[in-house]
Amino acid sequence: MDKYEEFKEYLAVALERFKEWDKQETIRLISHLDADGIGACSIMVKALNTDNRKYSLSIVQQLTDEVLQELANEPYNHFIFTDLGSGNLSSIKKRFIGKQVFILDHHEPEPLHVNDNIMHINPHLFGIDGGTEISGAGVVYLFAKDLHKGVEDLAPIALVGAIGDFQEHDGFKRLNDEILRIAIKKGKIKVIRGLRIFGAQTRPLHKALEYCTDPYIPSVSGSESGAIQFLYEMGIQAKNGKEWRKLVNLDDEEIKTLVSGIIMKRLGEDKPEDVLGNMYILLEEEEESPFRDAKEFSTLLNACGRLDKASLGIGSCLGDKNTKEKAVASLAGYKRLIINAMNWFHEHKGGDGVIKGDGYMIINAGNNIKASMIGTISSILSKSNDIPSGTFILSLADMLNGTYKVSLRVSGRAEVDLREIVKKISEKVGGEAGGHQAAAGANIPEDAVEAFVQEAQAVLAKRGMEEIVH
Repeated sequence: MDKYEEFKEYLAVALERFKEWDKQETIRLISHLDADGIGACSIMVKALNTDNRKYSLSIVQQLTDEVLQELANEPYNHFIFTDLGSGNLSSIKKRFIGKQVFILDHHEPEPLHVNDNIMHINPHLFGIDGGTEISGAGVVYLFAKDLHKGVEDLAPIALVGAIGDFQEHDGFKRLNDEILRIAIKKGKIKVIRGLRIFGAQTRPLHKALEYCTDPYIPSVSGSESGAIQFLYEMGIQAKNGKEWRKLVNLDDEEIKTLVSGIIMKRLGEDKPEDVLGNMYILLEEEEESPFRDAKEFSTLLNACGRLDKASLGIGSCLGDKNTKEKAVASLAGYKRLIINAMNWFHEHKGGDGVIKGDGYMIINAGNNIKASMIGTISSILSKSNDIPSGTFILSLADMLNGTYKVSLRVSGRAEVDLREIVKKISEKVGGEAGGHQAAAGANIPEDAVEAFVQEAQAVLAKRGMEEIVH
Protein backbone atom coordinates (compact mmCIF):
# COMPACT_ATOMS: atom_id res chain seq x y z
CA MET A 1 0.00 0.00 0.00
CA ASP A 2 1.46 3.39 -0.97
CA LYS A 3 1.46 6.46 1.28
CA TYR A 4 -1.63 7.96 -0.32
CA GLU A 5 -3.69 4.83 0.28
CA GLU A 6 -2.42 4.63 3.85
CA PHE A 7 -3.51 8.22 4.41
CA LYS A 8 -6.97 7.56 3.00
CA GLU A 9 -7.33 4.40 5.07
CA TYR A 10 -6.49 6.42 8.18
CA LEU A 11 -9.10 9.03 7.18
CA ALA A 12 -11.71 6.27 6.95
CA VAL A 13 -10.76 4.96 10.40
CA ALA A 14 -10.97 8.51 11.79
CA LEU A 15 -14.43 9.03 10.31
CA GLU A 16 -15.69 5.84 11.95
CA ARG A 17 -14.29 7.01 15.27
CA PHE A 18 -16.01 10.37 14.81
CA LYS A 19 -19.33 8.60 14.23
CA GLU A 20 -18.97 7.02 17.68
CA TRP A 21 -19.18 10.42 19.38
CA ASP A 22 -22.39 10.95 21.35
CA LYS A 23 -24.77 13.17 19.38
CA GLN A 24 -25.98 14.75 22.60
CA GLU A 25 -22.53 16.28 23.12
CA THR A 26 -21.81 19.78 21.81
CA ILE A 27 -18.65 19.80 19.70
CA ARG A 28 -16.20 22.70 20.07
CA LEU A 29 -14.88 23.63 16.61
CA ILE A 30 -11.82 25.88 16.18
CA SER A 31 -10.30 26.97 12.86
CA HIS A 32 -7.84 29.42 11.32
CA LEU A 33 -8.91 32.81 9.93
CA ASP A 34 -7.40 32.65 6.43
CA ALA A 35 -9.14 31.39 3.27
CA ASP A 36 -8.03 27.82 3.87
CA GLY A 37 -9.10 27.87 7.52
CA ILE A 38 -12.51 29.33 6.69
CA GLY A 39 -12.94 26.79 3.88
CA ALA A 40 -11.95 23.94 6.21
CA CYS A 41 -14.33 25.17 8.90
CA SER A 42 -17.17 25.52 6.37
CA ILE A 43 -16.79 21.93 5.19
CA MET A 44 -16.75 20.71 8.78
CA VAL A 45 -19.84 22.81 9.59
CA LYS A 46 -21.62 21.21 6.63
CA ALA A 47 -20.61 17.76 7.91
CA LEU A 48 -21.81 18.53 11.44
CA ASN A 49 -25.10 19.96 10.17
CA THR A 50 -25.83 16.96 7.95
CA ASP A 51 -24.98 14.62 10.82
CA ASN A 52 -27.35 16.48 13.19
CA ARG A 53 -24.54 17.54 15.50
CA LYS A 54 -24.52 20.44 17.95
CA TYR A 55 -21.44 22.64 17.88
CA SER A 56 -19.90 25.92 18.98
CA LEU A 57 -17.29 27.47 16.73
CA SER A 58 -14.44 29.99 16.92
CA ILE A 59 -12.07 31.38 14.30
CA VAL A 60 -8.61 32.34 15.61
CA GLN A 61 -5.54 33.99 14.13
CA GLN A 62 -3.17 31.62 15.89
CA LEU A 63 -3.27 28.94 18.57
CA THR A 64 -1.22 30.06 21.52
CA ASP A 65 -0.80 28.36 24.90
CA GLU A 66 -3.12 31.00 26.37
CA VAL A 67 -5.86 30.35 23.78
CA LEU A 68 -5.54 26.59 24.26
CA GLN A 69 -5.80 26.90 28.04
CA GLU A 70 -8.95 29.00 27.69
CA LEU A 71 -10.46 26.37 25.38
CA ALA A 72 -9.49 23.52 27.70
CA ASN A 73 -11.23 25.31 30.58
CA GLU A 74 -14.51 25.45 28.66
CA PRO A 75 -17.26 22.93 29.56
CA TYR A 76 -16.86 20.79 26.42
CA ASN A 77 -15.66 17.21 26.07
CA HIS A 78 -15.25 17.06 22.27
CA PHE A 79 -12.98 19.35 20.24
CA ILE A 80 -12.17 19.61 16.53
CA PHE A 81 -9.30 21.76 15.25
CA THR A 82 -9.21 22.44 11.50
CA ASP A 83 -6.26 23.96 9.60
CA LEU A 84 -4.35 24.32 12.86
CA GLY A 85 -3.27 22.27 15.85
CA SER A 86 -0.42 20.18 14.44
CA GLY A 87 2.14 22.75 15.55
CA ASN A 88 0.71 22.74 19.09
CA LEU A 89 0.60 19.01 19.85
CA SER A 90 2.53 19.19 23.12
CA SER A 91 0.31 21.97 24.46
CA ILE A 92 -2.89 20.17 23.41
CA LYS A 93 -1.63 16.88 24.85
CA LYS A 94 -0.88 18.60 28.16
CA ARG A 95 -4.12 20.60 28.45
CA PHE A 96 -6.82 18.35 26.94
CA ILE A 97 -6.40 15.27 29.13
CA GLY A 98 -9.69 13.39 29.37
CA LYS A 99 -11.21 15.23 26.39
CA GLN A 100 -11.77 13.83 22.90
CA VAL A 101 -9.81 15.81 20.30
CA PHE A 102 -9.65 15.68 16.51
CA ILE A 103 -6.91 17.66 14.71
CA LEU A 104 -7.33 17.95 10.94
CA ASP A 105 -4.38 19.93 9.65
CA HIS A 106 -1.77 20.07 6.89
CA HIS A 107 0.96 22.15 8.54
CA GLU A 108 4.20 20.48 9.54
CA PRO A 109 3.54 18.87 12.93
CA GLU A 110 5.54 18.78 16.10
CA PRO A 111 7.48 15.47 16.25
CA LEU A 112 5.39 14.13 19.10
CA HIS A 113 3.39 10.99 19.83
CA VAL A 114 -0.11 11.98 20.95
CA ASN A 115 -2.34 10.35 23.55
CA ASP A 116 -5.18 7.98 22.62
CA ASN A 117 -7.76 10.73 23.22
CA ILE A 118 -6.27 12.74 20.32
CA MET A 119 -6.94 11.79 16.68
CA HIS A 120 -4.23 13.56 14.67
CA ILE A 121 -4.99 13.64 10.92
CA ASN A 122 -2.18 15.16 8.88
CA PRO A 123 -0.65 14.14 5.50
CA HIS A 124 2.88 14.78 6.82
CA LEU A 125 2.49 11.73 9.07
CA PHE A 126 2.38 9.60 5.89
CA GLY A 127 5.25 11.30 4.07
CA ILE A 128 2.94 13.56 2.03
CA ASP A 129 3.88 17.26 1.85
CA GLY A 130 0.93 19.18 3.26
CA GLY A 131 2.45 22.46 2.12
CA THR A 132 2.10 21.63 -1.56
CA GLU A 133 -0.15 18.59 -2.01
CA ILE A 134 -3.28 19.35 0.03
CA SER A 135 -4.73 22.19 2.09
CA GLY A 136 -6.44 22.17 5.47
CA ALA A 137 -9.77 22.42 3.67
CA GLY A 138 -8.73 19.48 1.51
CA VAL A 139 -7.89 17.34 4.55
CA VAL A 140 -11.31 18.09 6.09
CA TYR A 141 -12.99 17.37 2.75
CA LEU A 142 -11.33 13.96 2.35
CA PHE A 143 -12.23 13.15 5.96
CA ALA A 144 -15.89 14.20 5.75
CA LYS A 145 -16.97 13.72 2.11
CA ASP A 146 -18.31 10.20 2.69
CA LEU A 147 -20.47 11.32 5.61
CA HIS A 148 -23.18 12.80 3.37
CA LYS A 149 -23.69 13.73 -0.31
CA GLY A 150 -24.01 17.39 0.68
CA VAL A 151 -20.46 17.36 2.01
CA GLU A 152 -19.08 15.83 -1.17
CA ASP A 153 -20.62 18.72 -3.11
CA LEU A 154 -18.23 21.14 -1.36
CA ALA A 155 -15.21 19.97 -3.38
CA PRO A 156 -14.82 23.48 -4.90
CA ILE A 157 -14.42 24.95 -1.40
CA ALA A 158 -11.51 22.58 -0.73
CA LEU A 159 -9.87 23.89 -3.92
CA VAL A 160 -10.53 27.51 -2.93
CA GLY A 161 -8.65 26.71 0.29
CA ALA A 162 -5.76 25.19 -1.66
CA ILE A 163 -5.54 28.23 -3.95
CA GLY A 164 -5.62 30.50 -0.89
CA ASP A 165 -2.58 28.61 0.42
CA PHE A 166 -0.69 29.00 -2.89
CA GLN A 167 -0.90 25.30 -3.80
CA GLU A 168 -1.90 25.86 -7.42
CA HIS A 169 1.04 26.13 -9.81
CA ASP A 170 -0.34 25.65 -13.32
CA GLY A 171 -2.24 22.70 -11.91
CA PHE A 172 -2.51 20.79 -8.64
CA LYS A 173 -0.53 17.92 -7.16
CA ARG A 174 -2.07 14.51 -6.58
CA LEU A 175 -4.50 14.89 -3.64
CA ASN A 176 -5.76 18.34 -4.67
CA ASP A 177 -6.05 17.06 -8.22
CA GLU A 178 -8.21 14.15 -7.04
CA ILE A 179 -10.56 16.64 -5.37
CA LEU A 180 -10.58 18.69 -8.58
CA ARG A 181 -11.65 15.63 -10.56
CA ILE A 182 -14.54 15.05 -8.15
CA ALA A 183 -15.64 18.68 -8.57
CA ILE A 184 -15.46 18.43 -12.36
CA LYS A 185 -17.33 15.12 -12.42
CA LYS A 186 -20.12 16.57 -10.31
CA GLY A 187 -20.41 19.59 -12.62
CA LYS A 188 -19.34 22.00 -9.90
CA ILE A 189 -16.24 23.44 -11.54
CA LYS A 190 -14.51 23.77 -14.88
CA VAL A 191 -10.92 24.57 -15.69
CA ILE A 192 -10.16 26.94 -18.54
CA ARG A 193 -6.86 28.23 -19.87
CA GLY A 194 -6.73 31.99 -19.62
CA LEU A 195 -4.75 35.08 -18.75
CA ARG A 196 -3.26 34.95 -15.26
CA ILE A 197 -4.84 38.26 -14.31
CA PHE A 198 -6.68 38.64 -11.02
CA GLY A 199 -10.17 40.14 -11.19
CA ALA A 200 -11.35 38.68 -14.51
CA GLN A 201 -14.91 38.39 -13.16
CA THR A 202 -15.19 41.58 -11.16
CA ARG A 203 -12.71 44.30 -12.10
CA PRO A 204 -12.92 46.68 -15.07
CA LEU A 205 -10.40 45.39 -17.59
CA HIS A 206 -8.13 48.44 -17.38
CA LYS A 207 -8.05 48.20 -13.56
CA ALA A 208 -7.28 44.46 -13.69
CA LEU A 209 -4.32 45.26 -15.97
CA GLU A 210 -3.21 48.19 -13.81
CA TYR A 211 -3.14 46.07 -10.65
CA CYS A 212 -1.55 43.07 -12.35
CA THR A 213 1.94 42.39 -10.96
CA ASP A 214 2.18 38.65 -11.69
CA PRO A 215 2.72 38.64 -14.61
CA TYR A 216 4.25 42.11 -14.61
CA ILE A 217 3.38 44.13 -17.73
CA PRO A 218 5.89 46.96 -18.40
CA SER A 219 4.31 50.44 -18.74
CA VAL A 220 0.91 48.92 -17.87
CA SER A 221 1.21 47.43 -14.36
CA GLY A 222 0.83 50.23 -11.83
CA SER A 223 -0.47 52.77 -14.35
CA GLU A 224 -4.17 53.36 -15.02
CA SER A 225 -3.44 55.64 -17.98
CA GLY A 226 -0.89 53.11 -19.29
CA ALA A 227 -3.49 50.33 -19.11
CA ILE A 228 -6.11 52.38 -20.96
CA GLN A 229 -3.57 53.43 -23.61
CA PHE A 230 -2.48 49.80 -24.04
CA LEU A 231 -6.07 48.68 -24.70
CA TYR A 232 -6.52 51.53 -27.19
CA GLU A 233 -3.35 50.48 -29.05
CA MET A 234 -4.65 46.88 -29.14
CA GLY A 235 -7.98 48.02 -30.60
CA ILE A 236 -9.87 46.67 -27.57
CA GLN A 237 -12.76 48.79 -26.33
CA ALA A 238 -12.40 49.54 -22.62
CA LYS A 239 -16.09 50.46 -22.40
CA ASN A 240 -19.37 49.14 -23.68
CA GLY A 241 -21.45 52.30 -23.77
CA LYS A 242 -21.16 53.76 -20.26
CA GLU A 243 -20.12 50.47 -18.67
CA TRP A 244 -16.50 49.44 -18.18
CA ARG A 245 -15.82 46.03 -19.71
CA LYS A 246 -14.25 43.16 -17.77
CA LEU A 247 -11.87 40.47 -18.97
CA VAL A 248 -14.72 37.96 -18.88
CA ASN A 249 -16.66 40.15 -21.35
CA LEU A 250 -14.05 39.85 -24.14
CA ASP A 251 -14.61 37.52 -27.09
CA ASP A 252 -12.07 34.92 -28.22
CA GLU A 253 -10.43 37.18 -30.80
CA GLU A 254 -10.02 40.01 -28.30
CA ILE A 255 -8.48 37.59 -25.80
CA LYS A 256 -5.97 36.42 -28.44
CA THR A 257 -5.12 40.04 -29.25
CA LEU A 258 -4.71 40.89 -25.58
CA VAL A 259 -2.47 37.87 -24.92
CA SER A 260 -0.25 38.69 -27.90
CA GLY A 261 -0.01 42.33 -26.82
CA ILE A 262 0.98 41.43 -23.25
CA ILE A 263 3.63 38.98 -24.49
CA MET A 264 5.07 41.68 -26.75
CA LYS A 265 5.18 44.10 -23.82
CA ARG A 266 7.03 41.47 -21.78
CA LEU A 267 9.75 40.61 -24.31
CA GLY A 268 12.38 42.06 -21.96
CA GLU A 269 11.13 39.96 -19.01
CA ASP A 270 12.02 36.41 -17.98
CA LYS A 271 9.56 34.02 -19.65
CA PRO A 272 7.52 36.70 -21.49
CA GLU A 273 5.05 34.01 -22.59
CA ASP A 274 4.32 33.07 -18.97
CA VAL A 275 0.99 34.94 -18.97
CA LEU A 276 -1.41 32.02 -19.31
CA GLY A 277 -2.58 29.74 -16.54
CA ASN A 278 -5.49 27.68 -15.27
CA MET A 279 -8.64 29.45 -14.17
CA TYR A 280 -11.04 27.54 -11.93
CA ILE A 281 -14.63 28.55 -12.62
CA LEU A 282 -17.35 27.61 -10.11
CA LEU A 283 -20.23 26.80 -12.43
CA GLU A 284 -23.06 27.29 -9.94
CA GLU A 285 -21.99 30.84 -9.08
CA GLU A 286 -23.24 33.91 -10.96
CA GLU A 287 -21.06 35.33 -13.70
CA GLU A 288 -19.11 38.47 -12.82
CA SER A 289 -19.33 37.70 -9.08
CA PRO A 290 -16.27 37.19 -6.85
CA PHE A 291 -17.51 33.65 -6.14
CA ARG A 292 -17.29 32.59 -9.79
CA ASP A 293 -13.47 32.46 -9.93
CA ALA A 294 -11.77 30.33 -7.25
CA LYS A 295 -8.90 32.78 -6.86
CA GLU A 296 -11.24 35.70 -6.27
CA PHE A 297 -13.32 33.55 -3.91
CA SER A 298 -10.20 32.81 -1.83
CA THR A 299 -9.39 36.53 -1.64
CA LEU A 300 -12.92 37.25 -0.43
CA LEU A 301 -12.59 34.59 2.30
CA ASN A 302 -9.28 36.12 3.36
CA ALA A 303 -10.97 39.52 3.54
CA CYS A 304 -13.71 38.16 5.79
CA GLY A 305 -11.17 36.56 8.11
CA ARG A 306 -8.87 39.58 8.31
CA LEU A 307 -11.83 41.88 9.03
CA ASP A 308 -13.05 39.67 11.90
CA LYS A 309 -16.07 38.68 9.80
CA ALA A 310 -15.27 35.00 9.31
CA SER A 311 -18.95 34.11 9.73
CA LEU A 312 -19.64 35.86 6.41
CA GLY A 313 -17.00 33.69 4.75
CA ILE A 314 -18.47 30.51 6.23
CA GLY A 315 -21.99 31.47 5.15
CA SER A 316 -20.69 32.23 1.65
CA CYS A 317 -19.03 28.82 1.38
CA LEU A 318 -22.31 27.22 2.42
CA GLY A 319 -24.21 29.15 -0.25
CA ASP A 320 -26.33 31.53 1.83
CA LYS A 321 -27.41 34.34 -0.53
CA ASN A 322 -27.82 37.12 2.05
CA THR A 323 -24.49 36.29 3.67
CA LYS A 324 -22.76 36.32 0.28
CA GLU A 325 -24.05 39.83 -0.38
CA LYS A 326 -22.70 41.02 2.98
CA ALA A 327 -19.36 39.33 2.29
CA VAL A 328 -19.03 41.13 -1.05
CA ALA A 329 -19.82 44.43 0.65
CA SER A 330 -17.03 43.80 3.17
CA LEU A 331 -14.45 43.73 0.36
CA ALA A 332 -14.48 47.54 0.26
CA GLY A 333 -13.29 47.65 3.88
CA TYR A 334 -10.58 45.09 3.11
CA LYS A 335 -9.32 47.18 0.21
CA ARG A 336 -9.23 50.28 2.42
CA LEU A 337 -7.11 48.42 4.99
CA ILE A 338 -4.69 47.34 2.26
CA ILE A 339 -4.47 50.86 0.80
CA ASN A 340 -3.88 52.40 4.25
CA ALA A 341 -1.23 49.79 5.07
CA MET A 342 0.57 50.28 1.76
CA ASN A 343 0.43 54.06 2.18
CA TRP A 344 2.01 53.70 5.62
CA PHE A 345 4.75 51.50 4.16
CA HIS A 346 5.58 53.94 1.35
CA GLU A 347 5.64 56.87 3.80
CA HIS A 348 8.00 55.04 6.16
CA LYS A 349 10.17 52.91 3.90
CA GLY A 350 12.99 55.40 4.24
CA GLY A 351 12.60 55.80 8.00
CA ASP A 352 12.88 53.90 11.26
CA GLY A 353 9.96 51.58 10.57
CA VAL A 354 11.68 49.84 7.65
CA ILE A 355 15.18 48.34 7.78
CA LYS A 356 16.79 47.43 4.46
CA GLY A 357 19.85 45.24 4.04
CA ASP A 358 21.49 43.05 1.42
CA GLY A 359 18.76 40.63 0.37
CA TYR A 360 16.24 41.53 3.06
CA MET A 361 13.72 44.10 4.31
CA ILE A 362 12.31 44.25 7.86
CA ILE A 363 9.07 46.19 8.40
CA ASN A 364 8.11 46.97 12.00
CA ALA A 365 4.60 48.39 11.64
CA GLY A 366 3.82 48.41 15.37
CA ASN A 367 0.11 49.21 15.71
CA ASN A 368 -0.02 51.11 12.41
CA ILE A 369 -1.09 48.01 10.46
CA LYS A 370 -3.70 45.54 11.72
CA ALA A 371 -1.88 42.38 12.84
CA SER A 372 -4.22 40.14 10.83
CA MET A 373 -3.23 42.10 7.68
CA ILE A 374 0.54 41.93 8.04
CA GLY A 375 0.84 38.65 6.10
CA THR A 376 -1.30 40.06 3.27
CA ILE A 377 0.92 43.15 3.02
CA SER A 378 4.06 40.98 2.99
CA SER A 379 2.57 38.90 0.16
CA ILE A 380 1.69 42.01 -1.87
CA LEU A 381 5.21 43.39 -1.46
CA SER A 382 6.73 40.02 -2.39
CA LYS A 383 5.01 40.32 -5.80
CA SER A 384 6.06 43.92 -6.37
CA ASN A 385 8.33 44.60 -9.32
CA ASP A 386 10.10 47.25 -7.23
CA ILE A 387 11.67 44.65 -4.93
CA PRO A 388 14.49 42.47 -6.36
CA SER A 389 13.73 38.78 -6.71
CA GLY A 390 14.97 36.72 -3.78
CA THR A 391 14.54 39.51 -1.21
CA PHE A 392 13.28 38.36 2.20
CA ILE A 393 10.38 40.48 3.47
CA LEU A 394 9.90 40.21 7.23
CA SER A 395 6.99 42.16 8.74
CA LEU A 396 5.88 42.68 12.34
CA ALA A 397 2.71 44.13 13.83
CA ASP A 398 1.42 44.58 17.37
CA MET A 399 -1.41 42.18 18.27
CA LEU A 400 -2.26 44.46 21.26
CA ASN A 401 -2.21 41.51 23.67
CA GLY A 402 1.44 41.51 24.69
CA THR A 403 2.63 39.74 21.52
CA TYR A 404 3.66 40.66 17.99
CA LYS A 405 2.60 38.90 14.81
CA VAL A 406 5.46 38.12 12.42
CA SER A 407 5.20 37.30 8.70
CA LEU A 408 7.97 36.17 6.34
CA ARG A 409 7.81 36.07 2.54
CA VAL A 410 10.37 36.13 -0.28
CA SER A 411 9.99 38.11 -3.49
CA GLY A 412 9.90 36.44 -6.88
CA ARG A 413 9.87 32.67 -7.12
CA ALA A 414 12.85 31.77 -4.97
CA GLU A 415 12.77 28.20 -3.62
CA VAL A 416 13.52 28.58 0.07
CA ASP A 417 12.01 27.17 3.29
CA LEU A 418 10.66 30.27 5.01
CA ARG A 419 9.19 28.29 7.91
CA GLU A 420 12.63 26.98 8.83
CA ILE A 421 14.08 30.51 8.77
CA VAL A 422 11.38 32.20 10.86
CA LYS A 423 11.44 29.30 13.32
CA LYS A 424 15.21 29.69 13.77
CA ILE A 425 14.86 33.43 14.48
CA SER A 426 11.75 33.33 16.68
CA GLU A 427 12.91 30.47 18.90
CA LYS A 428 15.91 32.58 19.95
CA VAL A 429 13.51 35.03 21.64
CA GLY A 430 10.90 32.61 22.97
CA GLY A 431 8.53 32.88 20.04
CA GLU A 432 6.34 30.27 18.31
CA ALA A 433 6.65 29.75 14.54
CA GLY A 434 4.29 28.16 12.04
CA GLY A 435 3.07 28.27 8.45
CA HIS A 436 4.51 26.76 5.29
CA GLN A 437 7.65 26.71 3.23
CA ALA A 438 6.39 29.53 0.97
CA ALA A 439 4.52 31.60 3.58
CA ALA A 440 5.52 31.47 7.23
CA GLY A 441 4.94 33.42 10.41
CA ALA A 442 5.41 33.53 14.15
CA ASN A 443 4.21 35.07 17.41
CA ILE A 444 6.82 36.70 19.62
CA PRO A 445 6.62 38.44 23.02
CA GLU A 446 6.26 42.22 22.79
CA ASP A 447 9.34 42.77 24.96
CA ALA A 448 11.43 40.62 22.58
CA VAL A 449 10.84 42.68 19.42
CA GLU A 450 14.18 44.50 19.52
CA ALA A 451 16.13 41.26 20.09
CA PHE A 452 14.09 39.56 17.37
CA VAL A 453 14.88 42.28 14.83
CA GLN A 454 18.60 42.08 15.64
CA GLU A 455 18.60 38.30 15.26
CA ALA A 456 16.58 38.59 12.04
CA GLN A 457 19.11 41.01 10.56
CA ALA A 458 21.95 38.58 11.22
CA VAL A 459 20.10 35.52 9.85
CA LEU A 460 18.51 37.23 6.83
CA ALA A 461 21.71 39.00 5.81
CA LYS A 462 23.45 35.62 5.63
CA ARG A 463 20.53 33.95 3.81
CA GLY A 464 20.13 36.94 1.51
CA MET A 465 23.77 36.70 0.44
CA GLU A 466 23.30 32.97 -0.21
CA GLU A 467 20.30 33.73 -2.47
CA ILE A 468 22.29 36.38 -4.35
CA VAL A 469 25.22 33.98 -4.88
CA HIS A 470 22.85 31.29 -6.20
